[in-house]
Amino acid sequence: MRLQRLIVGPVQTNCYILENEEEHTAVVFDPGDRGDRIFENVVEHGLHLVVVILTHGHFDHITGVAEVLRASDDAYGIPEGAAHAVPVYAGTYEKELLSDSVLNCSGTGMGYGDGPVTVKPDHWLGNHEKVNLAGFEIECIHTPGHTEGSCCFYIEKEKVLFSGDTVFEGSVGRTDFPTGSSAKLMESIKKEIVTLPDDVLILPGHGGETTVGDEKKWNMWFNR
Repeated sequence: MRLQRLIVGPVQTNCYILENEEEHTAVVFDPGDRGDRIFENVVEHGLHLVVVILTHGHFDHITGVAEVLRASDDAYGIPEGAAHAVPVYAGTYEKELLSDSVLNCSGTGMGYGDGPVTVKPDHWLGNHEKVNLAGFEIECIHTPGHTEGSCCFYIEKEKVLFSGDTVFEGSVGRTDFPTGSSAKLMESIKKEIVTLPDDVLILPGHGGETTVGDEKKWNMWFNR
């Protein structure tokens, strides 16, 4: 496994490229902006993009999806019966936000790029559903709070958690946007994050990386 972090967009969203060095394949998490550049990065590293995964539906995590899909369609061609060359995966409880530009804030003046944005994923994942993509077994963990459908994606073998805006280094995601709930966020952390091994690496949607153990020690939200 090899990881790249690209910081994209005006609010400095972390877009992660997860690489399988043996298979020369890649997974892109949360292409929040500059989807063309994200795809170029994949190609420059000699990789084949297999899938785009979204932790949640806010504008700053999805604005670059369309550009990634256009670039990969041009590069790979669209298989018969498919919408795009590269499929998009998201948690099943985020259907409303991903399909509504007001709820995902891209249509309220907060967005950027081409204005209001929506995304129609090809595959919806349920809570604790596991899928094998690019040679990795990836588990979708539903962690409502930042949004109703927010998810973290856990690769147990690699001990890494893509936390989206559920957990940050020393903090947690805000809950004052549509479908957010501080009570649900606290429940998600106690039920799904605190219970992971201390040495699991947390890769958040903004800011620096951390570990479950460090957050249990220093993050006041983990001890409420």
